[in-house]
Amino acid sequence: MLDVPGVGLGHATVWRDEDPPPIGRGVARTGVTVLDLGGNMFRSPVPAGGAVLNGAGECTGFVSLQEWGLAETPVFLTSTMQVGKVLDAACELLIEEDPTIGVEDVVIPLVAECDDSHLNDARRTQVTKDDVRAALAAARASAGSLTPPAEGAVGAGTGMTCLGYKGGIGTASRLLPSGHTLGAVVLTNFGEQDRLTVGGLRVGAALQRAESTRQRDAGSCIVVLVTDGPVDAAGCARLARRAGLGLARTGSVATHGSGEIFLAMATGLRAPRDQPAPGVPLTGRELDPFLAAAVEATEEAVVTSLLTATTVVGRDGNRADALPFDEVVALLNEAGLGE
Repeated sequence: MLDVPGVGLGHATVWRDEDPPPIGRGVARTGVTVLDLGGNMFRSPVPAGGAVLNGAGECTGFVSLQEWGLAETPVFLTSTMQVGKVLDAACELLIEEDPTIGVEDVVIPLVAECDDSHLNDARRTQVTKDDVRAALAAARASAGSLTPPAEGAVGAGTGMTCLGYKGGIGTASRLLPSGHTLGAVVLTNFGEQDRLTVGGLRVGAALQRAESTRQRDAGSCIVVLVTDGPVDAAGCARLARRAGLGLARTGSVATHGSGEIFLAMATGLRAPRDQPAPGVPLTGRELDPFLAAAVEATEEAVVTSLLTATTVVGRDGNRADALPFDEVVALLNEAGLGE
């Protein structure tokens, strides 16, 4: 994701072990992750589009993003029952940076969630304004860095499970023939082990049953795609829809209780607020390389979220085991799919 110029990704991880409510705040395995596109997004919004594969989830600001075709704030990722706290904190932090927000116009920060209550005690607010501030600052500091972003069980991904194993945050990117880059960041929290697919191989069914205590095929996945290409809002909406194809390649079937919400943003036609775009958008077949990249980067980012996550034990002793890397590699090699 940091391959896209000007884009940063930062985390604040909340990990604590306290007495259960009402004495304490319980066991926290949660956090905040922020994707920032650089600059003042209120003053210089970014062309954007969105798509929903299954709607049992939430992303504040999604409706206005679809209506206007613009993203006016960074994207904040967190757990389901922390959305209100993160939204409040995001509003306060953005107003601190630009006091004209709420005077000239209002914003609805983009806050998306997955449910981490299997590992995290969701009965108390675990995330604070300071956590949101730290994640936003880390995202902005990371832009242009040569150091890969932290992935797996960090930030918003701390308490997430995916396809029978420990999931969380994953990223991937593609360099396009045009010289532009498309990146994906995912928050993975979906699926059951038997459906886990890597490189087209159903490795989950071949692996020994994980000891993870959560095996039901439920949960959600948030995908955010970003490119520096000259793509307008309509093109971004088309990109966002392709994220579902990437999820399907890994084993997602978008079950009844899952929330698959996708955002796509493009900085190539970014302009000052209420000003026309500075160029001509790509249309038609010109978008084909971007569409392919959206599918491939989403698929890889999901696998990355699994490969980088470590085993986590959370509330009530619930656990999510790390994906056994060596066993997966052996299966791929046996099938002739290894490098």
